[in-house]
Amino acid sequence: MEAVEQRFLATRQPRNLCCVHPVGLGDRDRKGASRFAHPGLLKRIVCGAFVDSPPIAAMAASNLIEAYTLPQGALSQLIREIAAGRPGLITHVGLNTFIDPRHGGGRQSETAIEPLVEIIRLGDRDWMFYQPFKIDVAFIRGTTADEDGNISMEHEAVYGEMLSMAQATRNSGGLVLAQVKRMAARDSLPGKSVKVPGMLVDAVIVEPDQSQTFRTQYDAAYAGEIRVPVGSLPQLPLDARKIVARRCALELTPGAICNIGSGISTGLPLIAAEEGILDHIVLTNEQGVVGGIPVDGYDFGAGRNYSALIDQPYQFDFYDGGGIDLAYLSAAEIDRNGNVNISRFADKIIGVGGFVNISQNAKKVMFSGTFTAGGLQVACGEGGLKIVNEGRSRKFVESVNQVSFSGRYSAERRQEVLFITERAVFRLINGELELIEIAKRVSLENDILAQMDFAPKISASLKPMDERLFGSGPMGILAELAGAEPPVHPRLRSGRRIAA
Repeated sequence: MEAVEQRFLATRQPRNLCCVHPVGLGDRDRKGASRFAHPGLLKRIVCGAFVDSPPIAAMAASNLIEAYTLPQGALSQLIREIAAGRPGLITHVGLNTFIDPRHGGGRQSETAIEPLVEIIRLGDRDWMFYQPFKIDVAFIRGTTADEDGNISMEHEAVYGEMLSMAQATRNSGGLVLAQVKRMAARDSLPGKSVKVPGMLVDAVIVEPDQSQTFRTQYDAAYAGEIRVPVGSLPQLPLDARKIVARRCALELTPGAICNIGSGISTGLPLIAAEEGILDHIVLTNEQGVVGGIPVDGYDFGAGRNYSALIDQPYQFDFYDGGGIDLAYLSAAEIDRNGNVNISRFADKIIGVGGFVNISQNAKKVMFSGTFTAGGLQVACGEGGLKIVNEGRSRKFVESVNQVSFSGRYSAERRQEVLFITERAVFRLINGELELIEIAKRVSLENDILAQMDFAPKISASLKPMDERLFGSGPMGILAELAGAEPPVHPRLRSGRRIAA
């Protein structure tokens, strides 16, 4: 991608590219998709998120390119459909959100005119139909290539949809270009280690200094070569983010299969490690990590101590079918009807990543975040919370800017939904928010209702938040989790884990 940028700056070629990438791609600066942020080089971008490539988001906001953000899982699976020559992707994912063509079709710029998604009717139901496209060139990467172009991925942090990309591009008559760290002799790679067969690869580019992620040169735990001691993981400082992560942890059940989203939700694995409960739950992320400790921060998507690493499209197959028991996601805006926006707010185009796949299909969803944003400071004490400095921006608004999650659609499907903050917890009931918990020392009138653009319902059994959330030591939830009843479907597995 850097070479494409350099060539364009030197020769003004190639021009008017359409770039497609399911995940956010970049270091939140100039790497990754940001390499294409030049007028004339890029015509259209279709991706899951712009948050990792701010120059691209700026071009979209200025209507300099045709910009679309579609669900990460839908794009990942669509590439597999293209490989198979099927007519496109038919799925329920995206209905009643801004991805729905009746509500915007995922467009993030006024120049994005062409519809990429349709509504079709099958079996008395509405479905989203994501249209296929022709692929001229695919950039993929691995760790090792042999002289026949077979690609292995032993040092990679994720597998993504590299195989599907190569297959789809080959069957589209395009070129597959693979970047690797090193070359190996013909027939020296074990067949089982090959992730992309050489028959799909047109050229191999060797980059010995290839980094594992945009931020980390190499971490053996990301590659699954070692497992790190759980005790070596950092502990979160006692602040609003830790309080939220702790409250999220109280929703865990033994054997629960969980998705950990980006943002504040990534604190949950560290709380689970601190509480000694990692062995009693299954943490996953959409990039394909199963078990262990999903990584937070700029390396989000990687994992440590995982029990399995699978291709991203298959992870989304499981997610879309309802495989997640508990989903932990962030929220930037929430309105009175339980709609959530994480995709476009405060003059920022973020995109949705895997949010839509996850939030629409998990059995229970926790939307977490601080109550307000921008300068919030809190202090813990006496089993409760004091607001030292209120945030400048409200998150509970009359109407969200974009609907990334539909409260009405969720209510129709009888999904259990909580909104967890450092000072209050709400639930979604009959399409409305209801306040069910409030932290001690927090004023209902001044610190909650006065900081919202609407008046929520207030539960008749409103209770204080657990005092352990605000203490300095571990909460001690291991015994509670081990003694709780697991979900029906994983009871045998979780029973073995708890007994051990």
